[in-house]
Amino acid sequence: MTLNYNEIVGKFDRYVFNTYTRQPIAIRSANGAVVTDVNGKEYIDCVAGIAVNNVGHCHPDVVSAIKKQVEELMHVSNLYYTEQQALLAEDLVNLSKMERVFFCNSGTEAVEGALKLARKATGKKEFIAAEHAFHGRTRGALSVTHKPKYRTPFEPLAPSIFVPYDDANAIRSAINENTAGVILEPIQGEGGVIIPSDDYIWEVREICDKKEVLLILDEVQTGFGRTGKWFASEHSDVRGDIMTLAKAMGGGFPMGAMLAQEDIATKFERGDHASTFGGNALSCAAALANINVIRKEGLVKRSEEMGKYLMKKLNALNKDYVKEIRGKGLMIGVELSVKCDDIVNKAREKGVLLNCTSDSVLRFVPPLIITKEQLDSVVGVLDEI
Repeated sequence: MTLNYNEIVGKFDRYVFNTYTRQPIAIRSANGAVVTDVNGKEYIDCVAGIAVNNVGHCHPDVVSAIKKQVEELMHVSNLYYTEQQALLAEDLVNLSKMERVFFCNSGTEAVEGALKLARKATGKKEFIAAEHAFHGRTRGALSVTHKPKYRTPFEPLAPSIFVPYDDANAIRSAINENTAGVILEPIQGEGGVIIPSDDYIWEVREICDKKEVLLILDEVQTGFGRTGKWFASEHSDVRGDIMTLAKAMGGGFPMGAMLAQEDIATKFERGDHASTFGGNALSCAAALANINVIRKEGLVKRSEEMGKYLMKKLNALNKDYVKEIRGKGLMIGVELSVKCDDIVNKAREKGVLLNCTSDSVLRFVPPLIITKEQLDSVVGVLDEI
């Protein structure tokens, strides 16, 4: 059965929870940095599943790995050992310089695990998070997500203190005898692509060490080459006590992980945390292939180079509308003097998919394989608008 656009929307309206604001297109297929809707119209994708498809849509190596794994083994649960999970754990430890991995299915699950682990390891209950932070929408992750419209309907949540981002002294002042950990995004994504000063994460690391508080680095959106490094915390040469990963890990396949240093990881005992589907053979095979593509095609370096190219092009846009352009690698925010929803709509009509965050920031997180010609087309469309 092949449904047309109206039929698809009709079934969504009838059967699916109304929790998303969806753009008025239905996507049927995608390849590289281009997606195609059910009417055959093509779009250059600068959203990439919200920083998920770093290697591009349907990369042949990832597709091949998934097909091969599907024929052998998809899921047996964590009651048993699998080769794929062992290999991926080793790969992630080597890449991140962390020491242990817990596999899950999404970013919010990774954050939930991180908060539980920090509480278990310290015996304390409270967390410090940053204003404008976004760490997820499940109860624990929501407790360290700042935006009131997400939090208020579900309070009371776990105890948290919010302090200004990029202010290490605010964190120092907020730490008390109940503080289990500080959780930060090395670059705030949903908050509007907010990039801290060069020494911010380093200072927070020093403060946490001195105060004996755990540092949780949320790399869900910034991981796997997005910012021109494997992980954005590398820009500050800092390692957290706990790290959360997801989004781009699986090459488009749902995948998440919480990583920790050995002395912290050992605080979790058998039965303290679990995930039925976490680290299943299929998702691990996809992630292994995805990481190999990033290495083989030099996409971390490419992200840095293409990010500089895109920033230069964006800086030529009309300054009457553009207040600030900020970014690292291919994670770029263009803050406008107007709300950006209408611009997103007009760009879509012209064949470009963009994302608006924090009301007035156009967020660019395209596949790292996007070409200069495609970026030229994107900026040309923006210039017209």
